[in-house]
Amino acid sequence: MFGRRALIAALVLLFGMVGARASSESATRKFSAEGLAKITDYIRNEVATGRIPGAILLLQQHGKPVYYENFGVRDVATQLSMSADTIFRLYSMSKPITSVMAMMLVEERKLSLDDPVSKYIPAFAQMKVGVERKGEDGKVTLALEPLARPVTIKDLLRHTSGLPYGYRGGGLVRELYAEANLFQSHLGNADFVAKIATLPLAEQPGTVWDYGFSTDVLGRVVEVASGKTLLQFEKERLLDPLGMTETAFFVADPAKFPRIAEPMPADRNINPTTPMREIRRPLKWESGGGGMVGTIGDYARFAQMLLNGGSYEGRRYLKPETIALMASDHVGPETKIARDQSFYPGTNSGFGLGFAVRTSVPAGTSWPLGEYRWDGVGGTFFFIDPEDDLFGIFMVQTPSQRGRIQLELKTLIYRAMGR
Repeated sequence: MFGRRALIAALVLLFGMVGARASSESATRKFSAEGLAKITDYIRNEVATGRIPGAILLLQQHGKPVYYENFGVRDVATQLSMSADTIFRLYSMSKPITSVMAMMLVEERKLSLDDPVSKYIPAFAQMKVGVERKGEDGKVTLALEPLARPVTIKDLLRHTSGLPYGYRGGGLVRELYAEANLFQSHLGNADFVAKIATLPLAEQPGTVWDYGFSTDVLGRVVEVASGKTLLQFEKERLLDPLGMTETAFFVADPAKFPRIAEPMPADRNINPTTPMREIRRPLKWESGGGGMVGTIGDYARFAQMLLNGGSYEGRRYLKPETIALMASDHVGPETKIARDQSFYPGTNSGFGLGFAVRTSVPAGTSWPLGEYRWDGVGGTFFFIDPEDDLFGIFMVQTPSQRGRIQLELKTLIYRAMGR
């Protein structure tokens, strides 16, 4: 018992946690010891059966860790134990960070949600929409149509820009994005976005939620509006003051290489043609949509800041009303925005300005409305539950097991609260 208390005390120091809304403690649900034990057993079994090398789970309520556990190893090749300073590829958990940076500029009136992207990236004014046409001979060709309206900053934040990810078999526009090999490009942000602007959009702006390179383009907009590189602006306004000292776009110091978490040797591909990123080499591309690396302690500070309504340890990063706007659904039925075939937030959620947002309660549960979250293709995920004054972060590297684990673990977490 003393060991667990000492661990929690150390974690409070490590993460720099602050108390949050103590007055709400009596009104929110608490975790049962039995429920938390089932979570531990589940993750231990994932490691023991060889599905994942290791993982870390943090659940924090009322500003204090209520559950923290390291499981397994960082890398089966080194057998170094998983620990709080382990560095993970965050992939799309970079998107909420980039979205926060953009909303800082919105608050300062250096950006507006209704601004056309072409105000900051002029080439976007000439973009076209690719529409498939079938000829009399049955052959499908791609016709280019003008924009019905400009792509806006809000479109980038809520993934309604028409910018997709590329993959084979997804239609002619996505084939073009796949051929452009954007994930493997070694371009800086300005050149990356210039290349994007030569490709057609998959849909008219504001008509379809289509997950793709929107947040990468948003990262470039942040650079133009701030006059700094994306990382410079992030370090100045968020990472350094918040204490996110391990968060970056690659691991620059070779002494830190042993701290990098790796997936199982046979689980290294995001898809058949895209391996997991090598984060030990310097990169020009500061991918606002999927490029960051970091530790659980760093992301815990970020999550607590969001849960606190935009402030942390006496410093304000965003206004509470800005956080509320970001965590509201912006693709609901009233918008008439369609959802692409894979709509990752799921049937019980919409999407805000950087996060999925729960809009209805899944059958057979009492999961809270207003919970917002996102994840990364490398396996990491986080969620923020304002109703229970709670956030959770799961760190793991497993492209192949991530969807299954996230659903099963999330179910166990909420069951442990009686939900």
